[in-house]
Amino acid sequence: MLRNAHGMSQEEVAEKIDISRQAYAKWEAGMTVPDIEKCRRLADLYGVTIDGLIRSETIDGKETILPAPRGKNIWGSVTVNERGQLVIPKALREKFGLTGGQRLIVLSEDMEGIALVPAEIFEAKMKKAMEYASARQEE
Repeated sequence: MLRNAHGMSQEEVAEKIDISRQAYAKWEAGMTVPDIEKCRRLADLYGVTIDGLIRSETIDGKETILPAPRGKNIWGSVTVNERGQLVIPKALREKFGLTGGQRLIVLSEDMEGIALVPAEIFEAKMKKAMEYASARQEE
């Protein structure tokens, strides 16, 4: 999937990571697996983490999706209940230290989706932006 998404042939990928096309073809066919160094090269080439390279995510257990770019995450899917509530996946809550009663800022981009940001992080970034804007006005 990653190779196709990047519009590359097996030969192009093999050349970029310094292996034979046949070796790469065997990886894609599931006949062999790359060693950790080749995984690192592939991950760098595709701009993903090694974890993203070797672990596949699905949408509702059906359709496999591309791994997120390095520094980004896909946490799975959630279902909004009849009251408009959703449960944030446990791994996500643990990674960001989210606890009951914590305030989150809800951001969106028209027709793109929503993002949840802990209020203290959002407010600190807004304060910094306002300070920067004030300093620029004084110049």
